[in-house]
Amino acid sequence: MITGFFGVEDALFFEIDLLASKNLEFPTDALFDTGFSSYLAINNQDIDGFSWIYIKQQEMFTARGEAVFDLYLGKVRIDSQEFQIPVHIGQGLTEVLLGRQWLTTRRLVVDMPSGVLTLG
Repeated sequence: MITGFFGVEDALFFEIDLLASKNLEFPTDALFDTGFSSYLAINNQDIDGFSWIYIKQQEMFTARGEAVFDLYLGKVRIDSQEFQIPVHIGQGLTEVLLGRQWLTTRRLVVDMPSGVLTLG
C-alpha cells in the first residue's frame, strides 16, 4: 500500500517511479484521475530516453474532446512492485496521470477529513 498526498484543490497524488532502460528510474508525483480509463498517461515530451516499446496509436475521448495517443509498453514501480503496463503518450498533459485500471487490483481510500489517501 502506498500513501498519497492531497494537492491543490484536493487533487490525489501518489509518488511512483517511471523505469527506463539501463536501470534508470525517475521518481514522479502522479495525479490519480478517475476519469482516465487506462493505467498511465504522460506527456509526449517526457518519453525521450525511456526506450519503451511502441505498440500503436489509439483514439480516446478526453475532457478536451477526442485525442490521439501513442501507446507504449512501459515499466513503472509502485510500492516497491514493478509493473509492465500500457502507457498512453499524448500532447498537452500537464501531469503524469494514474488511471482507474489500477482499481481492478488495488483499493483506493480517500478520507479527506482524516487526511488519509492510500492505494493498495
